[in-house]
Amino acid sequence: MVLVSILILTKNRLDLTKRCIESVLKHTPEPFEFVFVDNDSYDGTPDYLRSLNFGKVIRNKINRGFAGGINQGLREVSGDYILLLNNDTVVTPHWLGKLLACIERDPNIGVAGPMSYHVAPIQRVSDGGPDGLEELDEYAERRGIQYAGKGFYGHKLTGFCMLISSDVVKRIGGFDERFFPGNYEDDDFCIRARIGGYRLWAAEDVYVHHEGHGTFKELSQDYRTLSLQNAERFREKWNVGRSAYEIDMFGYNPSDVVERETFFDPARYFIALKDG
Repeated sequence: MVLVSILILTKNRLDLTKRCIESVLKHTPEPFEFVFVDNDSYDGTPDYLRSLNFGKVIRNKINRGFAGGINQGLREVSGDYILLLNNDTVVTPHWLGKLLACIERDPNIGVAGPMSYHVAPIQRVSDGGPDGLEELDEYAERRGIQYAGKGFYGHKLTGFCMLISSDVVKRIGGFDERFFPGNYEDDDFCIRARIGGYRLWAAEDVYVHHEGHGTFKELSQDYRTLSLQNAERFREKWNVGRSAYEIDMFGYNPSDVVERETFFDPARYFIALKDG
């Protein structure tokens, strides 16, 4: 049986982290390990993670950002698959088993993600999601029956909950740390995965609650400013023919970028998981 490494990055919001971990423990019968990376929390999160007595805990004395923290965690995982999970999520019955089934039934799929509501449009449900967390499990199970086995190949996926085959990481490496503290590193990862020959799958029969911007609310800079800065970095890296403002406000077509690339050049697209 395969092992999944569930990698959770934290930066304060202990309340959300506890809720997330409790939901994983409740709804995940599949073999898994926890790997936690804490980006200099000061609200008791590190002590809580150590008190769990399971999983690996990496504590940073500075905020390494999303990409930097995830890359640290990727160096410590031992699973056949890596599940990136934001600490402001709540998982639901059968979530991991269904995501695994997506990848295992199609060898071309390297990355899979669920549907949610507070998420980019490509993975956003059209009905508004459940009315509250008390209805979450029932809503997710009802949706799982309605959309059993259904989904679609996405041009990108968002990193709030992303199941990745370890083969993808071997092929393209980790996340690009220029996108600090967060935003567009998941876009970049998905583009590199597609150039590397993998497909992305959005599982319509899996629903995971996402609070949305749970960590960014803790930062001193506002979310829009940070997002625009990384949109500009993304525009420069991939030569996207739109301004940073247009990319951030109206989006872009990742397939336009992927279709320009005729082969995977490791020198350009592989990001090594450096020590430290």
